[in-house]
Amino acid sequence: MSVAGAGLALGGCKIVATPKKSAGNEDGGDNSGFDPGKMVRDIWDAKVIPYLASRAGKFSEVNDLARANPDEAGKKYGFRQREGSEPWTLIVKIEGRIVAAETASRAATISVDNAGDGKVAAIVQIGPAMRGTALRDALDFVSFNDFKNQIDYAQFGKAFNQYANQTFLAALPRDKLVGRAVTILGAYTLEASDGPPLVTPAQLTLGPAS
Repeated sequence: MSVAGAGLALGGCKIVATPKKSAGNEDGGDNSGFDPGKMVRDIWDAKVIPYLASRAGKFSEVNDLARANPDEAGKKYGFRQREGSEPWTLIVKIEGRIVAAETASRAATISVDNAGDGKVAAIVQIGPAMRGTALRDALDFVSFNDFKNQIDYAQFGKAFNQYANQTFLAALPRDKLVGRAVTILGAYTLEASDGPPLVTPAQLTLGPAS
């Protein structure tokens, strides 16, 4: 299943010059009518959130399995476009408490303890600037081959982060995060690191402070 029905044009992939944005399009669209922001909006509630919710595993279970057997964790809780060296993108649900918040830069994050021991289990991006394209990469109904070129595919991935920021992350109370309970549905790229994974949220709900 592909997202062609959401407005993607099928075709071969080739490298082209970066297109110029049209004057009233802030989502990265161009004069050809390609509008990644609209594509994300059109599928977010109907397809993205239901898919992520159905595939997500409890963070502690996913993380432990990923450390022991990355391929098993990926097949059960994640997705990757190609076999081989491409890393898995894993889908998780985290329930815990915020023990630290780095909000001075645009690449803001919160550190989450999910075991009640004060240790950081995951670092969650809260933007507005966010690294990577984990939300796009977690979706088995999105294919690189559905896009005209690499630039369109990259812009589509970035549009997920922008949509998350616009719809719920920008409203977070940046000076009142530490100590709050938090529930997150999100995804992260499995990397060869012993540190806490960097999670991009598709949903984030704050609870009361401790």
